[in-house]
Amino acid sequence: MRIFVAGATGALGRRLVPLLVADGHQVTAMTRSPGKAAGLRAAGAEPVVADALDREAVLGVVAAARPEVVVHELTDLAGATDLRRFDAGFAATNRLRVEGTDHLLEAARAAGARRLVAQSFAGWPFARVGGPVKTEDDPLDPDPPAELRRTLDAIRHLEAAVLSAEGIEGVVLRYGGFYGPGTSAGVGGSMLDDLRRRRFPIVGAGSGVWSFVHIDDAATATVAAVERGAPGVYQVVDDDPAPVSEWLPALAAAAGARPPRRVPVWLARLLVGEHGMVLMNKVRGASNAKARRELGWRPAWPSWRQGFRAGLGDRLGVGSA
Repeated sequence: MRIFVAGATGALGRRLVPLLVADGHQVTAMTRSPGKAAGLRAAGAEPVVADALDREAVLGVVAAARPEVVVHELTDLAGATDLRRFDAGFAATNRLRVEGTDHLLEAARAAGARRLVAQSFAGWPFARVGGPVKTEDDPLDPDPPAELRRTLDAIRHLEAAVLSAEGIEGVVLRYGGFYGPGTSAGVGGSMLDDLRRRRFPIVGAGSGVWSFVHIDDAATATVAAVERGAPGVYQVVDDDPAPVSEWLPALAAAAGARPPRRVPVWLARLLVGEHGMVLMNKVRGASNAKARRELGWRPAWPSWRQGFRAGLGDRLGVGSA
């Protein structure tokens, strides 16, 4: 198939493009950086340079590629390092989730694409009621903490736009927290650096449940969603949702760091706000049952417990794009 990948040089795009090429697809890979085009070509894709926020540019490159499937992996997380100002850190990514999504959808329909696969997120967006693990049918948070609202609004926009688009099969992939090569929770990543510096504490009981997925498992799930499966939402996470109190010390150990500090809830509210307390103690994890059942996908790293110990580095030699 002819496949157009937007966000092809991000952490996931770098793992995804070689897999699509290996499966025999004709891949056009979009980057906004001319300096990254050679790497995409070396990975077997046809590079194109365009800014996802430039509507005319996106319409032009997608039309020229004539894709059957468009894959939306656009993020811009360079500023997402200050938990206290969460929405500000995600402002650039949220523009891509709103304006970038709208541009890609318009371009995909105009070019005659039959399917659009888009990146969303599983984790803190769920309503903080009921059990610890949520399915695709469970609602998102109707009243998130103030510092998370703009980011959740952008996620809602992306999902609604993709799923309701006329004339195209919309697929939303809610990925868990990424770890592994090229991510913040991979060798050289900022999250591991924060753990070594003991800047990432456990707040209160650390009872919030998180779901993770190795970056390579996220890529194989994306290939599956490109090639098969009904339109709709799929949660791409491993088999082992777990509370912060379990996974954070394990990640610290994998990073060669001392155990995380513990901070009382009252102090965390003062330091990082209500949303920090929620992320550590109230959020829900996600089930991957639908992706396993309907996409035939199986994570090579079924639990972060093994993945943190052995999967943080690049064992595959993929990712130079």
